[in-house]
Amino acid sequence: MSDYYNAFEISPVPVPGPDAVPPEPFRGIYGMPAFATIPTSDLAESVDFWTRGLGFFELFSIPGTLVHLRRWAFQDVLLVSAASVAQEAPAMSFSFACVLSQVDSLVEACRALRPNSVDGPRDTPWNTRDVAVITPENARIVFTAAKPFDPDSQEARNLEAVGIRLDRR
Repeated sequence: MSDYYNAFEISPVPVPGPDAVPPEPFRGIYGMPAFATIPTSDLAESVDFWTRGLGFFELFSIPGTLVHLRRWAFQDVLLVSAASVAQEAPAMSFSFACVLSQVDSLVEACRALRPNSVDGPRDTPWNTRDVAVITPENARIVFTAAKPFDPDSQEARNLEAVGIRLDRR
């Protein structure tokens, strides 16, 4: 027996489907359960890429020191001023949820700002479409969109094999 259950009601991520609509940017102040801190040697360039390319907005800033960015609720990034950044992107990545209708525009916006910054989109064995982006700070950021659930698909069998049984609507 599985201890997993549907808990979409606690998440800002909409239920996957062809008509899934992304939530509005969330401007409330809350205790952040998790966030990414990314050093940058050029705050202005980083903020520009994250806002115009990745769809974040500036929640607040401490001039010359820190910019707090956000998209949806619980999608927080702190860009912090640093003397230098890594020359290469690490193998590690940080992922943000999106919806399928956002994938193409995100790819186009990032490529317009930094032509070689995007890898994908790629479909995964766990039923998502992912886009990896290397930001100006050489952070590896992945945007992941759940695909509509097909109970007869290989992806459904993959999830079931690890104990995750989804509704067979």
